[in-house]
Amino acid sequence: MNYGEIKKSDIANGLGVRVSLFVSGCTHHCKNCFNQVTWDFDYGQPFDNRAKQLVIEALAPEYIAGLTLIGGEPMEPSNQRALLPFVKKVKELYPNKNIWCYTGYLFDKELLEESRARCEVTDELLSYIDIIVDGRFVDEKKDITLRFRGSSNQRIIQVQPSLEKGIVVLSELNKPRN
Repeated sequence: MNYGEIKKSDIANGLGVRVSLFVSGCTHHCKNCFNQVTWDFDYGQPFDNRAKQLVIEALAPEYIAGLTLIGGEPMEPSNQRALLPFVKKVKELYPNKNIWCYTGYLFDKELLEESRARCEVTDELLSYIDIIVDGRFVDEKKDITLRFRGSSNQRIIQVQPSLEKGIVVLSELNKPRN
């Protein structure tokens, strides 16, 4: 797997100050995507041991709330396979930090049911993710007033309660700001 960027202090892609890993590779090709360069699976640099260590060290400060997986598309099967051992290690080292994942795939229809997104590691990877922002970016539904998402069709989902209850449990962050 390649990555396009590692942001060590990101406040735009999840709650709190985060470390964000922008993976390469996406087959959605959403109109007016904010990060089109990462559609190419070969874009950027290899997510090698040096890059992994960089992310691990960036997560160490107490003020860092957690890790955000973004792209590109973290839930492309080839990216899932590469991310699983890394995310597992992050949770072992930092059990109190949360993991967010941005995906164009629908959580309940494409990640939990048979689809081209599902592979042999999907369920295990989901077991380490706290929040998923799902759904493709839809330019016609773009709304800059939304928190942590670009278009009104996208949802902020609490993954673990959703898996436990067998229904989509939305985060309070979906509600409009007062």
